[in-house]
Amino acid sequence: MINLLNALYYSGDTSIPVAFELVKKPIQYSNIKTKKRRRKSEITKNEMLREMITTCVRNDLKFHFVLFDSWFSSKENFNFIRHKGKHFISALKNNRLVATSNEDRKNKCFTQINDIDLPENTLIQGWLKGYDEPLLFLRQVFKNKDGSTGILHLVCSDLTCDHNAITTIYKKRWKVEVFHKSLKSNANLAKSPTRTLRTQSNHIFMSIFAAFRLECLSIKNNLNPFALCRKLLINASRSAYEELRRFQVVA
Repeated sequence: MINLLNALYYSGDTSIPVAFELVKKPIQYSNIKTKKRRRKSEITKNEMLREMITTCVRNDLKFHFVLFDSWFSSKENFNFIRHKGKHFISALKNNRLVATSNEDRKNKCFTQINDIDLPENTLIQGWLKGYDEPLLFLRQVFKNKDGSTGILHLVCSDLTCDHNAITTIYKKRWKVEVFHKSLKSNANLAKSPTRTLRTQSNHIFMSIFAAFRLECLSIKNNLNPFALCRKLLINASRSAYEELRRFQVVA
């Protein structure tokens, strides 16, 4: 199992990897209850996220929003992103506490966002517990493939955004999932025979670089990476078949 954290830059219809971190767990410990041996990382994933954002800012990468799921929606990350002069749009867990007025915030009257009367397609301004700046909140209701109903709560730090802007921008986060699929299907991320930390790290880096190069070729040839790979495979198979026929004629 590869535990990989990466940052994907999206602009227009182009998405490219700009930073990544391998989650290494060199520290061994024993779980007190189960007595089983466990491993943990020297730094948390949230700290890795902040380091990657720092790298992007230091490299003068031009971006306005940082998008992430509820796993990274901590007040430390929110404060860090705003301190860097950027905005964020994030998913929230249903139990996050929100005050819908400044008076409620001052009186410490917070309510779980899932219990707030927040109709779909409605945008409200409020305060998240532990975070001092006002934020925008909205609720999305959607149908899953199995017919069940799903609910997604989003929070945005840019108070100039409307509902359509927030939902449209956050949809771009799905490009991360497409990139991961391309890493596995087109760059063979999970098919490395390596065993040591260094060789595995090298393989992962080269897989990410291959996915990046494939994205560049896709832009140049106006084909998505998966269609481009299929075309390369067909041409390679055709060339191999022609070579086989020549061998048969010689024999």
